[in-house]
Amino acid sequence: MGRQKLVILGATGSIGVNTLDVVARHPERYEVLALTACHQIERLHEQCRRFNPRYVALPTDDEAERLSGMLLRSGCATSVLTGPESLERVASLPEADAVMAAIVGAAGLGPTLAAVKAGKRVFLANKEALVMAGPVFMSAVAASGAIILPIDSEHNAIFQSLQNNASSSLEKKGVRRIILTASGGPFRELPTEALDAVTPDQACAHPNWVMGRKISVDSATMMNKGLEVIEAHWLFQAPRSMIEVLIHPQSVIHSMVEYADGSVIAQLGNPDMRTPIAHALAYPERIDAGVSPLDLSRVGSLTFEAADFSRFPCLGLAYEALNRGGNAPTVLNAANEVAVEAFLNLELGFTRIPTVIEQTLATVAHRDIGTLDEVMAADAEARQVARSLAAGVSRLQA
Repeated sequence: MGRQKLVILGATGSIGVNTLDVVARHPERYEVLALTACHQIERLHEQCRRFNPRYVALPTDDEAERLSGMLLRSGCATSVLTGPESLERVASLPEADAVMAAIVGAAGLGPTLAAVKAGKRVFLANKEALVMAGPVFMSAVAASGAIILPIDSEHNAIFQSLQNNASSSLEKKGVRRIILTASGGPFRELPTEALDAVTPDQACAHPNWVMGRKISVDSATMMNKGLEVIEAHWLFQAPRSMIEVLIHPQSVIHSMVEYADGSVIAQLGNPDMRTPIAHALAYPERIDAGVSPLDLSRVGSLTFEAADFSRFPCLGLAYEALNRGGNAPTVLNAANEVAVEAFLNLELGFTRIPTVIEQTLATVAHRDIGTLDEVMAADAEARQVARSLAAGVSRLQA
């Protein structure tokens, strides 16, 4: 059997970089067929020089032209594709065996869905695809026969902890609860009165994980965990009542599954995204990920506490959106992306992020969604509303 041909969507982000690190450790198993990125052209150029992909795709002509010049000067024969449709093109290449879907946010929905419709083996790191378009996404999976392997450490841990990963229902597996663990982020013990003054740099200083800035802010608000609750609902066909969140500051237990007989099976490991990436890449085999062995004697103790919805209102909003269904998760995700961007641009206070999300959910009319066009319409409407609300909150702050 030849090497597995990989397409990596979002190659210059944290997941993409870690994926290429694992791939580089196993050149006999993997071949990089195509890479995509958005702005980090220097890093993308170095990746092209090292892995020599057949294609690279960029959404804008300016960045594509810049990269083409750099590749020409360095003698790299990679073909540069451009435009939003180019990402969907490489995601569905006939010769591709698997696609790492690691574009952050709503921008990743189109190419990830293209990979699914092409029946690919999809390593899903873009949780927003399921949050925004769960019914549409899972319908496409069923129609195409695509295989979805979760990359988020929590969902990968659940996948590993489920007895017999074949697609039988959780009830037939005897599952009582799915328990998503969360570190609690950098502000777990910060006095609530101090949250108003936190800065983007403070919010992005995660105590355990190295992540991009948007995801780091989501971790600080625990919206990241809320999105993971919605993702778990779709990935494992789990009702909201079966999905719980537990604060675990050490980030050693990545998630757990409780069974009807009282057994609880957990997946443990050092907080390093290369572990779930390597698990998915080689599944059902196991390969070296370059991750240090877990030394529980040095960890010392593992502690847990209930999630505080008053401290982390974004988590409660995510559960509310899941309960409402329809376009509510789409609206939640869009409003969150707008509010986080405003916070990172110093245009919105940290504690105003959930305010904008809650008001957007209250403003956008609730509707069912069944097509991608309906998903994108709900996303666009929610973004417009959220931007207006964020600007209004910003003026009040000033």
